[in-house]
Amino acid sequence: MTAKPNDNNMSATYVDLDSYLIDEKVIDLVPIDLAERYQLIPLFKIGNTLTVAMADSRNIRALDEVGLKTGYEVEPLVSTDNQIKTAIHRYYGVRGSIQEIIKEFAEGGPEPSGAEAPAIRLLNLIMTQAIQDGASDIHLEPDQNGLRTRYRIDGVLHKVNSLPKHLQSALISRVKVIGDLDIAESRAPQDGRSHIKVEGKEIELRISTFPTIYGENIVIRILDQSIALMELEDLGFSKDIIRRYEILIKRPHGIILVTGPTGSGKTSTLYASLNRINSLEKNIITIEDPVEYRLDLIRQTQVNPKAGLTFASATRAVLRQDPDVIMVGEIRDLETAETAMQAALTGHLVFSTLHTNDAAGALTRLMDIGIEPYLISSCVVGVLAQRLVRTICPKCKEHYQPEEKVVKDLGIPMAKDLVFSRGKGCKNCRQTGYKGRIALFELLALNDTIQDLIMQRAPSGMIIKAAGETQGMRNLREDGADKVLKGITTIDEVNKVSL
Repeated sequence: MTAKPNDNNMSATYVDLDSYLIDEKVIDLVPIDLAERYQLIPLFKIGNTLTVAMADSRNIRALDEVGLKTGYEVEPLVSTDNQIKTAIHRYYGVRGSIQEIIKEFAEGGPEPSGAEAPAIRLLNLIMTQAIQDGASDIHLEPDQNGLRTRYRIDGVLHKVNSLPKHLQSALISRVKVIGDLDIAESRAPQDGRSHIKVEGKEIELRISTFPTIYGENIVIRILDQSIALMELEDLGFSKDIIRRYEILIKRPHGIILVTGPTGSGKTSTLYASLNRINSLEKNIITIEDPVEYRLDLIRQTQVNPKAGLTFASATRAVLRQDPDVIMVGEIRDLETAETAMQAALTGHLVFSTLHTNDAAGALTRLMDIGIEPYLISSCVVGVLAQRLVRTICPKCKEHYQPEEKVVKDLGIPMAKDLVFSRGKGCKNCRQTGYKGRIALFELLALNDTIQDLIMQRAPSGMIIKAAGETQGMRNLREDGADKVLKGITTIDEVNKVSL
């Protein structure tokens, strides 16, 4: 294959290898003798193009030889000699899978550069595998005899392996190094963050340590910055709900609330909503805790209570920044709720979240924390409740016939032509039968009837009944039943989040 050399190093993009995480399969494409001879290292492969880092991007011979050896087009990036040498030692110094490395060092095998070397290697492999598996969190959990590793995938924790106890200290120290934490402090919790690149994607890591009787417990939250680019259509909205929701988010003023428990996808929905209305003509400002994803054109702020920057104080300050749209990460107290109401009353569109079981519950929750009914009825324009369910793995999807009682309990009339699906379990889904997640939604748009009920301080049950009668609102369970009939998820998943 032919290479794609740049005219000189100045025209090639510089890459910081210290922040790069390289997949084992990509390393295997280029033999170590070739990497050492030309001082280069493969970074990632997209389609038929292999991207490599090298000190001299004008070395046509090196690019051509890599192209001939791998069979791919070769795209060079520039890095320093020292970073390339360090990366070659790190990635080629110890070969094999996580299990092979664990076995080697558990048996007292040679340690290339002291205890730190296998720890660096193992952490790189653990993080690479987690990202490839679509994990949202990595758990490193010390116990009496070892260090257990678990990944949270599609909301469920899966055990990956157990690491030897003698690597625990070095591995935890390595995590602290990349998170810029105090290595010497092991008695108090710490929080840190780091940025890495995997296959050309920006990944942010949120690192949390917590002392236990067997050592420090580590949780690494993986934030793929590309997720912020999700569209509303990707989240699971039905055509009817997305049509009505788009009308709400394009209003000039008012409050739109997204409700659900922690981990129900509220942040993804808010980001997708802001992306949908984002433009050069609008000034959109967010107040978050923490800022999870970076959004183009949007001013994002992270609360800092120690510095006096709370949701309420930040919202008041934002009002002096000439905003069109404000996103307040969460309404936690009366002060924040009142400030959000004031913003809506003065002509701003406000997005925020609440922790309630359903859409109608958000309205009664606002009353419970002290907001007067007349403010709620005049400011809130809609409430979106949601839950996440796992979707059936497409590689092992099969049809089956559930028990009639289970079907009826979900509110589906039994009929002969109904088809139900589930995942059998395969390598693609780690034998779970599920791959990926999607949201169930219920949308409550305020109309005259709902506003009258709010003024009467009606309970949420009456509001739900009125919403069904006046606007045909489907609740979370009904939306789940629809997704079951479409073969998207299973009855078990809907029951987990909507019973």
